[in-house]
Amino acid sequence: MSYLGEEIKKLGFGMMRLPQKDGIIDIEQTKIMVDMFMEAGFTYFDTAWAYNGSEDAVRQALVERYPRESYQLATKNAAWINCKTKEEAQEQLEVSLKQTGAGYFDYYLLHNLGETRTQYFDKFDMWSWIQEKKKEGVIRHAGFSFHSTPEELENILTAHPEMEFVQLQINYADWESTSIYSRECYEIARKHNKPVIIMEPVKGGMLATPPQSVIDILKKSEPEMSPASWAIRFAADLDGVITVLSGMSNIEQVQDNISYMKDFSRLSENERNTIALAQEALNRIPLIPCTTCNYCSKVCPMDIGVSGSFTAMNYFTLYGSKDIALNQEGWLVGGHGKKRASECIKCGKCEEVCPQHIKIREELEKINNVLLK
Repeated sequence: MSYLGEEIKKLGFGMMRLPQKDGIIDIEQTKIMVDMFMEAGFTYFDTAWAYNGSEDAVRQALVERYPRESYQLATKNAAWINCKTKEEAQEQLEVSLKQTGAGYFDYYLLHNLGETRTQYFDKFDMWSWIQEKKKEGVIRHAGFSFHSTPEELENILTAHPEMEFVQLQINYADWESTSIYSRECYEIARKHNKPVIIMEPVKGGMLATPPQSVIDILKKSEPEMSPASWAIRFAADLDGVITVLSGMSNIEQVQDNISYMKDFSRLSENERNTIALAQEALNRIPLIPCTTCNYCSKVCPMDIGVSGSFTAMNYFTLYGSKDIALNQEGWLVGGHGKKRASECIKCGKCEEVCPQHIKIREELEKINNVLLK
């Protein structure tokens, strides 16, 4: 189906978690992944000014190697990150154009609206500015990504009907969540007749390796399908979806995604029932709902390894092994030059920008008491 005048396959390449080698993005492996994706007929790539090294990787792996008209490229403007003037906020577009070398962006998003972050886009009048850039042809389609309540999404879409699409966090684990509001936000967007781009369909990778109780349910229904396939197909099955972004980190993930999305068809009634059972099983397990976006790390004065600490704690919750959890914590926190949960000064800055509304200070204290002592 066509949205915004373009026919785009239901799988998009999210370039937030690209493979790394010696601490930097592995361009050669990224090129292979891009080639596989394009050869399978997929064309939508998603990056952002705020994704460290991603736009430069897009230039090397995609822009310099393929005709510009053969793909769609999306990037994002995060006016709330270290911007004191509208000129600084608007400069992000020029930086993105330079880093990608793309010439223009098919989809340009005001990034991570919600709560205190929305005020920056209002204060700098980014709404009018993005329309001006669209008229200039530097932007083809203007939209925004969103992490907050259905009420706030309703207010934004009412105030800015000119925005063409919305990017939302939607996955089967968060569908009825009272903090992510996947279903409710999706329904608000559809009420306003806005097509949706879906992010975090696999919930930061957590639904690629769900608890064993969930794996058992999925494998009983379709033994040959990966857990990640269920998550992405659930999202792609929704009406009004432009594409579903998968943050692919290695060749195997690209191969897996292509295998079931190349000829995607709607879910059967049995498949929908299977996902309902998986949702029930997940709801019985209390996990920290971190998606490793790492916005918290950008504002933390102590440089705490928050997402790494949360991943480690979730491992402990899921598998009950302190050794496995500490191994994860050692690599994801200390191994990446971050400070441990025990050094948190409880300033609360992280909680102001967390899209998942996690009580980060409380969770870090639990981690310190359960894992680190």
